[in-house]
Order: sequence, then structure tokens, then C-alpha cells
Amino acid sequence: MSSGYDRVVQPAAGDEALENHLGGDEAKNYRQYEFDMVAPHVGRSMLEIGSGLGHFAEQFLPRLDRLVVSDFDPYCVEQLEKRFAGRDDIGVLQFGLPTDIPLADKVDTVVLMNVLEHIEEDDEALRSLARVTQPGGRIIIWVPGYPQLYGDFDRKVGHVQRYTPKTLGRTVAKAGLDVEVLKPINFLGGIAWWAAVRRGGVGYPDPRLVKVYDRTVVPLTRLIERFIRPPFGQTVFCVARVPQQ
Repeated sequence: MSSGYDRVVQPAAGDEALENHLGGDEAKNYRQYEFDMVAPHVGRSMLEIGSGLGHFAEQFLPRLDRLVVSDFDPYCVEQLEKRFAGRDDIGVLQFGLPTDIPLADKVDTVVLMNVLEHIEEDDEALRSLARVTQPGGRIIIWVPGYPQLYGDFDRKVGHVQRYTPKTLGRTVAKAGLDVEVLKPINFLGGIAWWAAVRRGGVGYPDPRLVKVYDRTVVPLTRLIERFIRPPFGQTVFCVARVPQQ
């Protein structure tokens, strides 16, 4: 069975990889937004899929007993091994989904940040992850939202699709998982993305605009989402549970 990663069209991995367009110093508020959304659902042992250079996973170390980072890209795996060298509580794996993941001891949490949208056999990918997750454990999924926002950027980084809560929920259910949280987030970001990338025809976000977006749109979005559930967003966020045996 071929991996959806085989279809990824992506530049050389590293700090400037397209997928990390909001991962640099220009977007500290957005990075904090990601962490604050995910952290409440993370247990004591975590497997991250598509860890890149390890910046996101590293933030969870103070609350974890065990961390496993992983990536499909050989360069990223090499950098992860260097970053976490000498840490007995941190493992590094290389694989592409769907597959039998070489993990001897199951974890209570799996995190996928902007990964599932690359994989055509997305339900099979989730089944692969469920097999290495403890019964009752969580699989946390962060994916780009809404087909209306699909543009040149998505094609450049190898996105097979963008999700809605309905389509992601269908994939999660097909994988045999239970939905705990499923909602669109980053409402204002979705509008900004549509204006810049779809309506404006921009193939790649301008770093200068990313900085403005991070300083203004992200804090306002977080404030709004404290009080209302947005009907639409740049991202769809899901927390899925592995059924108790």
C-alpha cells in the first residue's frame, strides 16, 4: 500500500519549508495559539507525526514522561536525532502513513499538526495510529479547513484536500474512533486566507503579512472564539478517542 506522503510536493525541509510558513519568529502568537489548543488534551506520553525540526513537540516536554517524534523526511529525522540526542525519554522514528508503526509501547496521545491532509488513505492512517494508542487515548488532529480555501499554496505543499468538520468526522468514524471535539477554528484567519490566497491569487503567504496577521488577527480571533463557536475557519480541529476495549 502506497503512502500518501509519496505524493507530497514540498521544497527541501528546514526552517523555511512551506509547511512552516507560520512556524517562524514572525508568528509567535499563532504558535502559542496552536499549543494552547492542543495542550489540554495531551496526556503523559505523546507521539507526534510530522515533527519537522521538533519545535512544536519540544514545548510539551515539561508535562511528559515520554515523547516520540517522527517524520517521513530523512533530513528532518536527522535533525530530530541531533536535537534530542542523549535523551532516554525521547524516541525518534521515520515512517510514512499508513503503515505499521514501529512503536513497542503504546502512547496515550498522538498529535498530527497539518499532516492528515497530505494522505489520500486518511482513514487508514488513523487506524495505523490507533494501533499504537492506548485504549481511551486521544488522537489530536489539526488540518486545513474548507475546500473553498484550496489554492496554489495547497498544491505546492502537496495537500490532497482541505477538510470540513463533516468530512473529517466521517474519516474519524471510518477509522473506528470516537469524536470528543470537532470544530472549525481561526475564523478570521480563514477570511484573511481566502482574501490573500484565493481571491488575491497569492501562491504563498508574504512573511510581512504573516507578521501583521500574527500581531492583530490571531489575538482578536482568540478573543472572539472564547465567546462564540465560529461557523467556519482556516483550520478544523479534532480530538478523537480510541475506544476502550
